[in-house]
Amino acid sequence: MNRTKMIIDADTGIDDALAILYGLKSPKIDMEGITTVFGNIPVEMATDNTLRILKLAGREHEIPVSEGAGRPLTRSLNGFSTHVHGGNGIGDVELPVSSQQKLEEPAADFIIRKAEELRGELVIVAMGRLTNIAHALQKDPGLPSKVKHLYIMGGAVNVPGNVTPVSEANIWGDPEAADLVIQSGMSITLVGLDVTMKTLLHQSHLDSLARLSKSENQPIVSFINQSMQYYFDFYREVNAYRECAPMHDPLTVLIAVEPGIVRTQTMHLSVECGGEHCAGMTVADQRVKPSVGSPVQVCVDVSAEQAIDLLLEVFI
Repeated sequence: MNRTKMIIDADTGIDDALAILYGLKSPKIDMEGITTVFGNIPVEMATDNTLRILKLAGREHEIPVSEGAGRPLTRSLNGFSTHVHGGNGIGDVELPVSSQQKLEEPAADFIIRKAEELRGELVIVAMGRLTNIAHALQKDPGLPSKVKHLYIMGGAVNVPGNVTPVSEANIWGDPEAADLVIQSGMSITLVGLDVTMKTLLHQSHLDSLARLSKSENQPIVSFINQSMQYYFDFYREVNAYRECAPMHDPLTVLIAVEPGIVRTQTMHLSVECGGEHCAGMTVADQRVKPSVGSPVQVCVDVSAEQAIDLLLEVFI
């Protein structure tokens, strides 16, 4: 089997943690490194969470972790999402401290180096603001030709946003970075709210997982269950969901190795950087002859139940 050589770029919150754990457990993925960015929480906390999750997965000192941007490309920082992810970003669950240290090398430099080493083989899954990818592109404009594919968890094309009426959090958090990345010519799949809001993880799934998982995976499954409670509470308050939550980041990692679970459509995409209500909007030019934006594969539908089954089976 050809394993996918992957870097995950994360603002390691609750669903990021599950996505990383899936990536570490999947037999289809070679995790080349994890880069961190601000977003759900400050970047320093995202780095610390990532190191703790590697320890939880039994991969301490095996996967390099590189810290990236602590603020947007050009605009000022506009706060964090602790109301969604808890004070520590992972649902206020306390994981043991890791003895692994982050790399001295910043995230953008790490991405550039790995893309050069793995020319044409590197897949990047960006699960937070796109600031690290934007910094890497500014330093190495030739990056798009070296990266095999970029999967972006972000955007809302034909559905409402989750921060403003039209904007999804990751794109809204640094629209200038997002637009720079989307216009870069890199091969991109956008995994937005159009599909992630349909892919719901229920408490019943976690209960089954607790019963079926191997003993070696029990600590991971216990952590997932505990951290998800905070997420479930948030989605009950905001979306009136009952004991379930959408799998934004895990779905994005999953699609990188299981592309058959989604239907995509090529759309010309750009990101709105101005406007009180529209900053961060992913604008698709869906006219017969589109002329605005760059072509991106946009996920428009998902086999949601199959996605959840594939996601959880690596822990059984």
